[in-house]
Amino acid sequence: MRESIVERRTSETDIVLKIGLDRTEPHQITISTGIPFFDHMVQAMSRHGGFDLNITAKGDLEVDSHHTIEDIGIVLGTALQQALGDGRGIKRFGYAIIPMDEALAEAVLDCGGRGYLVFKGTFGNSTVGGIDTSLFEHFFYSLCIHAGITAHIRFSGQNDHHTAEAIFKAFGIALGQAVTIIPESNQIPSTKGTL
Repeated sequence: MRESIVERRTSETDIVLKIGLDRTEPHQITISTGIPFFDHMVQAMSRHGGFDLNITAKGDLEVDSHHTIEDIGIVLGTALQQALGDGRGIKRFGYAIIPMDEALAEAVLDCGGRGYLVFKGTFGNSTVGGIDTSLFEHFFYSLCIHAGITAHIRFSGQNDHHTAEAIFKAFGIALGQAVTIIPESNQIPSTKGTL
């Protein structure tokens, strides 16, 4: 089983995260960050990506949600990198275009060991669900850098809830594709022989 448990404790946050990349039945998803809208987004990402995810996070929400969301990105990225190991047998690349009513999001991923993020699009408002919309880019940046994932995310929409949800679902589906094991393959998907 490709799993990882990562804990992060700082003066700002206390996070315990467990990820399982190989789907179990019933699906195991429990997200508790103290930020209900963010919980909803991460749950959608995990469910549509087909991986198990349990997150318990306590952060300095009396300040704002920045530290909590950033640190969850760091911990999730670290857990993904650990669960993937050397990447032997994975597809490596994933791609999804997801609509949600008027909103459209595209996510293209390479789990090749090089952390990078391109995040293109604009939200109509500065907050959605009580979250500063700039934190979505920050979350995915933290995740990608620590997981060694290159991600290109593009989006448009009029309803910021729909837009955010389409982004998280697209990322989840693309990630689920990229980490899927190719049957009977024991190869590292790189001409260099390493990710």
